[in-house]
Amino acid sequence: MKLFEMILDEEAIANGVDAISLVQQPAIEANFVALSKLEPVGLKFATVNDEKRIIMGAVLIPNKPILRLDEQGEPFHIFFSEETINKASQLFLKRGYQNSATLEHSVKLQGVTVVESWMVESKEMDKSKLHNLEVEDGAWVVSMHIENSDVWSEYVKSGQVKGFSIEGWFNQTKVENKKQRLTAKIRKTI
Repeated sequence: MKLFEMILDEEAIANGVDAISLVQQPAIEANFVALSKLEPVGLKFATVNDEKRIIMGAVLIPNKPILRLDEQGEPFHIFFSEETINKASQLFLKRGYQNSATLEHSVKLQGVTVVESWMVESKEMDKSKLHNLEVEDGAWVVSMHIENSDVWSEYVKSGQVKGFSIEGWFNQTKVENKKQRLTAKIRKTI
């Protein structure tokens, strides 16, 4: 199966993550959903504070193969390196996208804000562990405040959304082997 590494050009204005979507099936768990009916541990978000409407979860996990389909319906995998995830998380904040959220990549949401963002340096000592959220070293984790009562009750509390998915622009490099790479630019909703 084809494999593409997603790469970030920090100098390009239209490169990086420009929104985080609340979704039923996050792409970072797509392979596990296809293989098992069980809910994979650590890939959904946790309700950190029900009263304050705070949720937490992984946005991207380094080197995790993510199943995609091309225009002809052929499957392929993409992945993000830890370096690319780190750059994307920083650009997301530098460019002020904290209030840019969508529902299932189709509806723009108001009253949904990223209030914390960090890279996991040690999964054994990370804040996410305090909330029983299992994440890998190098993962990008965010906490979101859901001020919008409709989004909170209809989607988060009801369990209709279970995780995060990114929207943004990245370059992709086809990885045929360790020595040969091809580059193309595409828009990815992950």
